[in-house]
Amino acid sequence: MSSTHPVDERLPTGKLTALGLQHVLVMYAGAVAVPLIVGRALKLSPDEVALLISADLFCCGLVTLIQALGATQWFGIKLPVMMGVTFASVGPMVAMANANPGPDGARMIFGAIIGAGIVSILIAPLISRMLRFFPPVVTGTIIAVIGINLMRVGINWIFGNPVGPTAPMTVSPEHSEWLSTLRSSAAVGQAGMPPVPQGLTLAPTEPNPRYAALSGVAVSAIVLATILLVARFARGFLANISVLVGIVVGAVVAAATGMMNFDKVAKAHWVDVVLPFHFGMPIFDPVLILTMVLVMIVVMIESTGMFLALGEMTDRKIDQPALARGLRTDGLGTLIGGIFNTFPYTSFSQNVGLVAVTGVKSRFVCVAAGVILIVLGLLPKMAALVESLPAVVLGGAGLVMFGMVATTGIRILGGVDYTHQRNNALIVAISIGMGMIPLVAPRYLQWMPHAIHPLIESGILLASMSAVLLNLFFNGAKGDTQAAIRAAKQAEAH
Repeated sequence: MSSTHPVDERLPTGKLTALGLQHVLVMYAGAVAVPLIVGRALKLSPDEVALLISADLFCCGLVTLIQALGATQWFGIKLPVMMGVTFASVGPMVAMANANPGPDGARMIFGAIIGAGIVSILIAPLISRMLRFFPPVVTGTIIAVIGINLMRVGINWIFGNPVGPTAPMTVSPEHSEWLSTLRSSAAVGQAGMPPVPQGLTLAPTEPNPRYAALSGVAVSAIVLATILLVARFARGFLANISVLVGIVVGAVVAAATGMMNFDKVAKAHWVDVVLPFHFGMPIFDPVLILTMVLVMIVVMIESTGMFLALGEMTDRKIDQPALARGLRTDGLGTLIGGIFNTFPYTSFSQNVGLVAVTGVKSRFVCVAAGVILIVLGLLPKMAALVESLPAVVLGGAGLVMFGMVATTGIRILGGVDYTHQRNNALIVAISIGMGMIPLVAPRYLQWMPHAIHPLIESGILLASMSAVLLNLFFNGAKGDTQAAIRAAKQAEAH
């Protein structure tokens, strides 16, 4: 019998490639979303936005290799972790871009990211010493809330985003024409025509035919049905790549029905090398660096929950030094991102669900995924091909993967002692409620100081802070780092 831990198991190359590709497809939409949003906010040219995407994919792969393989004794948690750009950084970066559009704005953003990366590397050991504050009642709650929050992503993949081109409602063309005429008349100073108030916009009132289109829902349903059929009837390796099979079947159906557009593939270059400091030397603004450091503290606390979740899924003990290496890699990835014209990095929660679905715990699967991402970053045509996948194809897979993350949290909570420590039920109940606030009331923070928005706009972080503080209040700081692993094993037994 092999003594190799499942996390360190080296699978055959063919299996590694297929399983790695599955991880890439799952995180790709999230990986390209941030450079698209920030690039457009900076008002960069389409070619420069494409460069940001290629740089992001290249750095995703590079940082994933460092995290999963390990680099020296200071970097890499050596778990099946996929690294991607954190969405927590989008708000501050878009604000910076709006205030300073163009290449100068990009240099300010990258300067802030580099500064935050250096600070994050230095403070990672301090964050990692919080491990004892994460007993099973806390980690189970956090992981359940991560899954619940991610379900919104999967549902939006199926039906369309609640804001943007696929919003449920659109502005009536007649209303737009009326306002345009009014503005034109006011601009030429027509008699009796008052000026149009600055910032006046029309409310969307008409149903958007692109939202929840039945054709897209059908594709997501086909993907979900394929995953379920493969999981039910397939055996061995094929069962492990059920999500990949579902996505491939969905892509074929989408292409056959004309939902998949290959124009970007035709226009993309075959090879493009990612170079550092494309926009020039970064601008280091202390206030912007401080803002990004605040974001990175939030990110590292979220990463702590992700690492503990993976440790429990893979039966690999996560001690304080291991946690410090993982969090330090978040900082290193952010530093590398700023140098290579991209953004802050964190462990991607989407891929935690994939580990739960497949049961494959080998970190070398993520190493293979990292190599694939580096190749995609250097081959824009291949990246464009993956990017052409419609979101509805990922939607059916999202329900499975993100639901599995929530299920992992529920399993851990199943091993918590509610009889002798009856206040544990209060900790779980209130913390899940706190985690739901941004989902149910996304504008709840509109009257609160903008300085604290990064701390309170993430449901995952709200649930984490609530669970940690309530556990301290009711149970004190006597958390046993082994308890989380024992709870996970208990949950797996039934």
